[in-house]
Amino acid sequence: MGESSDSVSIDIDMVPFGGKECVVKTSRGSVSVFVCGDQEKPALITYPDVALNYAASLLLHNFCIYHIDASGHELGADEISSDFPLLNVDDLAEQVAEVLDFFGLEKVLCLGVTAGAYILTLFAMKYQERMLGLILVSPICKAPSWTEWLYNKVLMNLLYFYGMCGVLKECLLQRYFSKEFRSGEHGAESDIIQACRRVLDQGQSLNVLHFLQAINERHDLTKGLKELQCKTLIFVGESSPFHTESLHMSATMGSKNCGLVEVQACGSLVTEEYPLAMLIPIELFLMGFGYCKQPNFPSSSSNGPNPTSPLNHSCIAPELLSPESLGIKLKPIKTRADINI
Repeated sequence: MGESSDSVSIDIDMVPFGGKECVVKTSRGSVSVFVCGDQEKPALITYPDVALNYAASLLLHNFCIYHIDASGHELGADEISSDFPLLNVDDLAEQVAEVLDFFGLEKVLCLGVTAGAYILTLFAMKYQERMLGLILVSPICKAPSWTEWLYNKVLMNLLYFYGMCGVLKECLLQRYFSKEFRSGEHGAESDIIQACRRVLDQGQSLNVLHFLQAINERHDLTKGLKELQCKTLIFVGESSPFHTESLHMSATMGSKNCGLVEVQACGSLVTEEYPLAMLIPIELFLMGFGYCKQPNFPSSSSNGPNPTSPLNHSCIAPELLSPESLGIKLKPIKTRADINI
């Protein structure tokens, strides 16, 4: 893994740039990995939610980001052959390990969203020695409730018989975004919602069905979470259907190893719906790994940009630095005890 620089640059661009797509052949089938950034830099592994891919993600410019797509979820993917055995969640976690082996990565940070967060958490339990830290967005960690199991079965039937139909897309958008965000300003859909619809339109229905089926058959990670020593930062939107489960995960891991950020008036995809709420907590979290100097936020009297703060790269006004303005409720974020914030 490459050496880190003095500070981390956190950007809120939504489309990767200067990257390349690699197809990694694993013992459990091929998986698409979009590599974005200098591979000499520290590695950040990302894994998206059901039916999504790398097309939208936060960019941390001092990392090399490896966007792993679930099998058949990459742009322009072919339909997975019916002869290929269905993968379960353990298979998907093992694929992550084989991706790390392919790129020669020893220890990594990981960022996952909902279903992707589950896969990366399971990977962390299997390979604790390869984990530096976890950043999880609206994660799930328990076996599905009967309500969720039945709801997912309905979605799978829609995928099988009707493909990515209008009803299914609306169900997935409800999974991702809050009602207020879906409604948009003056009833007009935001660019993010429209971009998400285009991603869903391009998805292979049966491939999405296979991933959803694996997630619907997941097992409970609660017992393993109590033994997981990996430093973890959890973001969850208060309007997310997985809000309660995210709180359960945070409570199970304990405040020594896990920090929690609840984002008000936000759905599951905090990364897209309210990315500004993630900037300060991520910077503080990364300080615990030595990737970032103590932030020195600009004041009204400061001259020129402050090179140690990633907030300057997003042109965020000083008045936005309060939790109230960001729309977040901050819970304690624990990093290293010897870091003074």
